Amino acid sequence: MISYQRFVLGNGLKVLVQEDETTPMAVVNILYDVGARDEDPDKTGFAHLFEHLMFGGSVHIPQFDTPLQLVGGESNAFTNNDITNYYITLPAVNIETAFWLESDRMLSLAFTEKSLETQRQVVSEEFKQRYLNQPYGDVWLRLRPLAYQVHPYQWATIGKTLSHIEEAEMEDVKAFFKQHYSPDKAIMTVSGNVKTAEIKKLVEKWFGDIPAGMKYQRNLPVEPEQQEMRRAVVHADVPLSSIYMAFHMSNRLSPEYYVADLISDILSRGHSSRLYRRLLKDREMFSEINAYVLGSIDHGLFVIEGKPLPNIAIENAEKAIWEELIVLQEEPVKDDELEKVKNKIESTMAFAEMSILDKAMNLAYFELLGNADLLNEEISRYREVSATAILCESKKIFRKENSSTLIYLANKHDQ
Repeated sequence: MISYQRFVLGNGLKVLVQEDETTPMAVVNILYDVGARDEDPDKTGFAHLFEHLMFGGSVHIPQFDTPLQLVGGESNAFTNNDITNYYITLPAVNIETAFWLESDRMLSLAFTEKSLETQRQVVSEEFKQRYLNQPYGDVWLRLRPLAYQVHPYQWATIGKTLSHIEEAEMEDVKAFFKQHYSPDKAIMTVSGNVKTAEIKKLVEKWFGDIPAGMKYQRNLPVEPEQQEMRRAVVHADVPLSSIYMAFHMSNRLSPEYYVADLISDILSRGHSSRLYRRLLKDREMFSEINAYVLGSIDHGLFVIEGKPLPNIAIENAEKAIWEELIVLQEEPVKDDELEKVKNKIESTMAFAEMSILDKAMNLAYFELLGNADLLNEEISRYREVSATAILCESKKIFRKENSSTLIYLANKHDQ
């Protein structure tokens, strides 16, 4: 059970404080309610570009990391299709430095051509290295638009195409910042050796004067139900041929999300899981195979990916995966197998409760979903999932007409 205090500033900034006297450290986490799904389809990759720009210095602090390192702190961030999250870890006695740094870049990020050009180059290089120039790197650039035809989940966080970043104009960047990076679009969580009353004073001191931003009404197109099986085959210089199967599933707040997440664990969490045991060990068809859910806020994807061994025909490998999915639809999962995956999830969540960073990030995320209290209900939601629910959800998700399959065929080179 994670306890916390919550207050909201006049400008709309929500603040959650989680006191933990067992550590000398503290985390200041700021989640901005903006991700790749909020981008213009013709100007993608901006949320991720901003993750970099926010470290490029603000008006009063040209080097974000320098003052932080001087007080023994470190910072990082991540962006996905739904959110952008920044966090600072530092000794609790020096926590005011974190408020100073975060408030200055929220209020007065330095928009210089030099900073924009530098970060544009960094992101462009990342696009080339991670997505274009390594085996399977472009999987999400291909799989997302195959699975999503309408919803902005159809592009990866890095963006649809390299040109969108290379051609990002200063006025577009400023407009994106003005729309999304203001106190009313942010949730701050502070976890560690702190006192709520003291944090309240510091937050009001550093963030109270920052004006609320423009109203933003998220009005995203709804992805229509998929009616036919989709396939794409790519011939590529990859070490092994590979299969990626994506199925549409429920959104993050739906009870079905927990069912689907448990199904992914039944299929591929650990060496006793079904896909690992049956297709990798017993039948020796794959060198690796995994199943997972993306956990998107809007309707997400259930993904199965595997690399068949070179002597296994791709059709046979795909058929073997479908056979396992049919078993899930026809035979109720046994109590002991279901109990085992529930126990694993519970232990993972218990470990997360020991980390002040995990607590800070999770509280912010669930507050964004609607109520940070939901975090304390997570284990019971998994515990409530029945074998019958798994049977029903498997029938709903694993239909041919709900599948988008991407096949990489390894190019054969003469020895």
